[in-house]
Amino acid sequence: MNYVDFVNQRIKAVTASKRLVVYGQNVSTGSCLSGLSRGFDKIPGHTVINTTNSEATLVGIGFGLMLRGVSSIFFMKQQDFLLLGIEQLSDTWNALRNRPVDASFTIAAIIVDSGWEGPQSCLNNLADITSVSRVPGFTVSNRADAEAVIDRHVHAPGVRIIGVSQRLLRTPLIEYGEPVTFGPDAGVVRYAEGGEATIVAYNLAFPQAMTLHQEFAKRGRKASLFSVSATMPESVDVILANVARTRRLAVVDDSKSVNSPACVLIAAAHARAPGLAAIEIGRHWTPDSSAPNADTLEIDVERVIDALGVTA
Repeated sequence: MNYVDFVNQRIKAVTASKRLVVYGQNVSTGSCLSGLSRGFDKIPGHTVINTTNSEATLVGIGFGLMLRGVSSIFFMKQQDFLLLGIEQLSDTWNALRNRPVDASFTIAAIIVDSGWEGPQSCLNNLADITSVSRVPGFTVSNRADAEAVIDRHVHAPGVRIIGVSQRLLRTPLIEYGEPVTFGPDAGVVRYAEGGEATIVAYNLAFPQAMTLHQEFAKRGRKASLFSVSATMPESVDVILANVARTRRLAVVDDSKSVNSPACVLIAAAHARAPGLAAIEIGRHWTPDSSAPNADTLEIDVERVIDALGVTA
């Protein structure tokens, strides 16, 4: 099974027994957003609406439905377009965040992160959106974090944004290690535990972090592997406790932003374990990012090993 089919099927399974409004541009026509929104019109009790391009209005509709006790999912073909509704998202949520509600409003957005779209792919960091709006946000890149986020949040009262990677849409679903979910928001998943280093993935960088973990294993080094799917995690204590033991931290973050939650983790790790060896591996914006490009995040494994002081 590929990644987008799994996300689609998981959301349908979680919402199948519930009254739900599904809406957005071309959600039941054409490719159905590369398959992300396919098949919701076949589920009894689901209302599916293909809409025009009016993101501020569409965000407002979701809040209105939520206040009327109707759950909804707004599927967005590009996260970039949420900027057109950011005032609606931020101001309305600030007015409603302390009001009790029984329904859920989920924005499921495809994050354009392949690089070939040029300027559009420069905004690939969901945390930039959630830091402005203070709406909880989650990225999903493999089976374990998709299950944790979708099962916990899609049907829960309130509002959240779930980011889906365009780069991964047609790739085989990643299943790795022995996942354990942590945090009341299901925002942290541990895939492996080892005492020699701590590897953490942010945004949509789990494939690269997994590769780094595998490279450590090839060298006989046992590292812990985590992903942080929440853009504003309620707790990263399990990661900090692990770092305090290993005293080596490698953070892999594929976002092109100066507003990276990974920086917060690194600062907290230094405070928890003074003198630790830490390295951040990232993909940063450059003038070339505004033109179509391959935009791959490559990891120099030997450089990471040297920076962490892990001997062969």
